[in-house]
Amino acid sequence: MTMMDEDPSALLPEIFLALAAVLGLLLGSYLPRRRQWPVIALAVTACAAGIVATALAGPDRTVFGESYRVDTLTNLGRYIVIGSLVFAIGVSVTHFRGHKREAELYVLMLLATLGTVIMTGANDLMLLVAGYLLASIPLYALAGFGKDDLGTEAAMKYYLMGALCGILMLAGVTVLFGVGGATGYPEIALSGASGVVVAIGLVGVFAGLLFKIGAVPVHFWVPDVTEGTRPPVAAFVTTVPKIGALIAMFRLVQVDIRVDWPVLVAVIAAVTMTLGNFGAFFQDNVRRLLAYSTISQVGYLLMAVAVATRSDWAQPGLLIYLAAYAVTNLGAFAVVCALPKITTVSGYSGLFRTRPWLAITLVVCLLGLVGTPPTPVFVGKLAVFTATVDGGFAWLAIIAAVNTVASLFYYLRWIAPTLSRET
Repeated sequence: MTMMDEDPSALLPEIFLALAAVLGLLLGSYLPRRRQWPVIALAVTACAAGIVATALAGPDRTVFGESYRVDTLTNLGRYIVIGSLVFAIGVSVTHFRGHKREAELYVLMLLATLGTVIMTGANDLMLLVAGYLLASIPLYALAGFGKDDLGTEAAMKYYLMGALCGILMLAGVTVLFGVGGATGYPEIALSGASGVVVAIGLVGVFAGLLFKIGAVPVHFWVPDVTEGTRPPVAAFVTTVPKIGALIAMFRLVQVDIRVDWPVLVAVIAAVTMTLGNFGAFFQDNVRRLLAYSTISQVGYLLMAVAVATRSDWAQPGLLIYLAAYAVTNLGAFAVVCALPKITTVSGYSGLFRTRPWLAITLVVCLLGLVGTPPTPVFVGKLAVFTATVDGGFAWLAIIAAVNTVASLFYYLRWIAPTLSRET
């Protein structure tokens, strides 16, 4: 039975991230430009403390007026999100060492991570919006961190699309509050309002979440931001926010309302994975290729959301896939970060001869994104496919299988020159 209390210790991981962000900003103001490592140490320490606090979390419960759920979904989401932040920090250290805004970079990452974690546990629409905004605004600044033409353009596109979807999300929350008189998920479920009105409100809320994960039809920002930002920032943006938004969607679709969400989410999943793969076929720029790859991966992940109320495999499948995707996507971007001057697929020719460990890492990660056995993504994808069939969407599983095979084309187009002997 779920307990309700107002115990701040239930939010220790979030508190550690918030404190690290505030202290990091203060430290960065006083430390010399070339000695910003205490901010990095502070961020990593906060992450470690957050992971330990999550491991020591008690039984499932809701806190602060049932607005925040601390359960298996939240705790595993914390592990994945905070672990991904540590990985992203590790990738960023060399790239941004000595940068005049190095401390601010890690502070922005901490704040975006905090917002993402809040989204994973939100059980109230207002808290979901707060997490969404906290996970979005720092990313707009990160997108333009390079202060060059591409970065500025990427930040502007990201901001405009995010502002539009944020407005739609707030409008959706307003509609739901107007018809239900409350914003908590249980109150939405018990609302006696028309199903059509509730559906309109939830469409607005979904618009913000679909933007955050980079799904169709609000996916256009992903390639431009991934190409225009610094590689470590691109790795962070295409990984961490998606985790929180997907878990938030998974939690939201389980609300008992008179709307047939599974079919709509299944269609969005099918279109997203197909358009993501189609866009990747024609890319020679490695960062744009990875951008479209992340869009297609979101399509597969949405399969679990589509069957959230139909299969017991949905939740474990989603969590396994999210963890595997985070590691694999960050690993591929780590190689791109290690070779910042190489921007095209052909530029990786002969990498196995000159940098064998980087080549092996890249090949393993790319094959992992396909879902090749025995990579972790294979396990996650298998669980999601099983849940999809179990949930009555065999047609979606077939489309996903076809897309998986098709994705081999552009991944192998990158792998082949990497393993070639020519340089």
